[in-house]
Amino acid sequence: MSAVEVVKRADSARPTAILVEVRRGGVVEGVHRGHAVVLAPDGTIERSWGDPHARILPRSANKPAQGTAMVRAGLPLEGELLALACASHSGEGFHLEGVRRILGWAGLDESSLLTPAELPIDDDERLGVQLAGGQPSSTYMNCSGKHAAMLLTCAVNEWSTQDYTDPEHPLQRAIVAEVSERAREEPWAVAVDGCGAPLFGLSVVGLARMGASIATEDDEPARRVSAAMRDHPDWVAGTRRDAAALQRSLPGALIKEGAEAVYLVVLPDGRSVAIKIEDGSGRARPVAMAGILRAIGIDNDVIAEQSRRVLLGGGRPAGEVVAVIG
Repeated sequence: MSAVEVVKRADSARPTAILVEVRRGGVVEGVHRGHAVVLAPDGTIERSWGDPHARILPRSANKPAQGTAMVRAGLPLEGELLALACASHSGEGFHLEGVRRILGWAGLDESSLLTPAELPIDDDERLGVQLAGGQPSSTYMNCSGKHAAMLLTCAVNEWSTQDYTDPEHPLQRAIVAEVSERAREEPWAVAVDGCGAPLFGLSVVGLARMGASIATEDDEPARRVSAAMRDHPDWVAGTRRDAAALQRSLPGALIKEGAEAVYLVVLPDGRSVAIKIEDGSGRARPVAMAGILRAIGIDNDVIAEQSRRVLLGGGRPAGEVVAVIG
């Protein structure tokens, strides 16, 4: 049986909850199902929807733990550049300049990156590159900050920089140990993320525990990474991104989204929220998280706005994508 078949079978066996509805003209046109958990500050499950123990691939929501693993291994970054090491960046100019600065400290250039050549994920930045006749590049790829930091970590430790994404590389062995320790569970799968780096599978509750460990524990790697991400949300995401807007509205929170509609939010009071939208819909991810935050008593203008997305018909409001958190 192939790994893909195992994942599909596990997916079909676990119960999900409706987290988001798509409504148009008074009709529920569709739904987005998923899994979500809220952990209390002591790590116990406060609330859950679907299966909090559902096995998922956290995608870029793993990046805070990848960051703490690199800091533990000697990564000498602070502030915005450490935030960029944990980023899924938009490809804005300051992101690209930051990637080049990190590579420069390692004595390397963009040719050392093993990220695939892509255009920026931000719509405006991507259009600007295309209108200027630009081409996809490894630096535009949203994980290039993480990869540059991986290269710098290798340089500091005199590890090979040609194969730093190999799961058996000392860097990746350090990362999987860090993920396991902070999630308090062994990864159930090892896959390849979109950027080419190893991707370690966790449960939804394991992801929440991992985030809480970084946001609330007092070890140096956790303090440095959480401070960098909290203080520099535009470097973790981008100036126009929903996750950055949520971070700016919740000082002291720790926030990281991931591909295929994964989301991690650790609140200033120590509660940790992790969600996975089953169909991977990016439009449902911020809506579901905003709905859960409101359901547990966390609200502000940004959260209220993100809990509902207006749908148009003929250029006029005709429906909504809305959280339905019971």
